Amino acid sequence: MLDVRRLHMLRTVAARGSIAAAAQSLALSAGAVSQQLSALRRDVGVELLRPDGRTVALTEAGRVLLEHTDRILAAVQEAESALAAVKGTVGTTVTLAALPSTVSGIVGPALTALGSDHPQLVVTCLVTDQAQLRELTLGTVDVVLGQRYHHLPDATPRGVEVSPLLDDPLLVVTTADQGDGRPVALRDLATHSLAVPPPTTDCGQAILHAFRQAGFAPTSRYITADTGAQLTLARAGLATALVPRTAIDPATPGIRTAPIEDRPIMRQLFAATRHTETANPTTTAVIAALRTAARQGLPTRLPAT
Repeated sequence: MLDVRRLHMLRTVAARGSIAAAAQSLALSAGAVSQQLSALRRDVGVELLRPDGRTVALTEAGRVLLEHTDRILAAVQEAESALAAVKGTVGTTVTLAALPSTVSGIVGPALTALGSDHPQLVVTCLVTDQAQLRELTLGTVDVVLGQRYHHLPDATPRGVEVSPLLDDPLLVVTTADQGDGRPVALRDLATHSLAVPPPTTDCGQAILHAFRQAGFAPTSRYITADTGAQLTLARAGLATALVPRTAIDPATPGIRTAPIEDRPIMRQLFAATRHTETANPTTTAVIAALRTAARQGLPTRLPAT
């Protein structure tokens, strides 16, 4: 009989590209993963992996088994959710992956509420802006607080269910003695020194796309995905930043915010989980807390005029 844990390891190795990377993801030693995969090979009686330069690749038999593995692990997830629904209680552990720009405005208040409503639940929070939905499909995390921009195609993987939380516009941020808080035309930023995320990020791509539509190339003086660094540069008068509204504390001294008037740049924040026919009480509680925090935080984050 096939061992579910070994199948999970095979899928992780296929996704990570190497046994070492898979072992790090699974918090195991490379030797332990190799031993389990060797046992899986003996179980099925055929080679499942082959060397591919510095990485490993699936053999034809490995690809066939992986297709079945996805369905097997999805069925296990469905069974776990169904049993949790029968018990009707929130579990004891859950892992949440969240964007850095959502920690103060949404994640922090949501975790506080969860601690009050479900004191038995321990939430591990992974703050990262890379490969979150892939981590969800691999089972590394249980809930993802992610983002998507309207100009990018929907890249939601198969088997992932998305719940929209909030439309979150980018605001123009300057030092407090610049501007008056009234809406800003994007083309007016053509002469500004900007602090923007790298073009390899979703937010950076969205900003570049909007600038091109406005007919100019930005003067990107500072390139950083750290919204805290962007706000610091804006407060010092060194740059104009474009920062999501939920990432800006309205009480931050020394800055002024203004909406974009003509070509707003909008991200949609969402909560994502692995799809199951039966809702899991634990992930449902986490998503409800995130949604409440997003809605409650919205009025306090409107730019002052």
